[in-house]
Amino acid sequence: MSIRKFKNKQPKMGRHVYIDEASIIIGDVVLGDDVSIWPTAVIRGDVSYIRIGDKTNVQDGSVLHVSHANPHIEEKNHPLIIGQGVTIGHKAVVHACTIGDYCLIGMAAVIMDDAIIDDYVILGAGSLVLSGQKLEGGHLYLGSPAKKIRALNESETEFLRYSSQHYVELKNEYLAEQK
Repeated sequence: MSIRKFKNKQPKMGRHVYIDEASIIIGDVVLGDDVSIWPTAVIRGDVSYIRIGDKTNVQDGSVLHVSHANPHIEEKNHPLIIGQGVTIGHKAVVHACTIGDYCLIGMAAVIMDDAIIDDYVILGAGSLVLSGQKLEGGHLYLGSPAKKIRALNESETEFLRYSSQHYVELKNEYLAEQK
């Protein structure tokens, strides 16, 4: 695993965190308890900060990054804030946005700067959330750009909690193998 300090900012890990040895975490990054980071994920908190809540999993090949102050666009840094119990699917790009609790970010989805995703959202595979777009909690979104399709049913809402817990259990098995 590659955990790198950048500009005197060292990534910080909560308790019982699993970080695959083929992933990279750089700079001002804080991982909550029971977080799992899977192979080839890149989490780069170099020009702003990244915070990832408890029981969140970042799956293979995902890229998590932030934006810097830019006098041509906006003169403030843009952090990345991810809530608890979030599942970030394989090869997702999550950039300088805010994601609430118990969301599922589908495989190869892209979320752009300043987007806000409320709690309990399913974002379908390959979907694009535009800069500044807000996704209302409790709904399924699909497409490019992402559009609200319908409210989540009870089974789907329960699945969001299940997905998070499944990855906690899976990372615990990986941690046990390392002992």
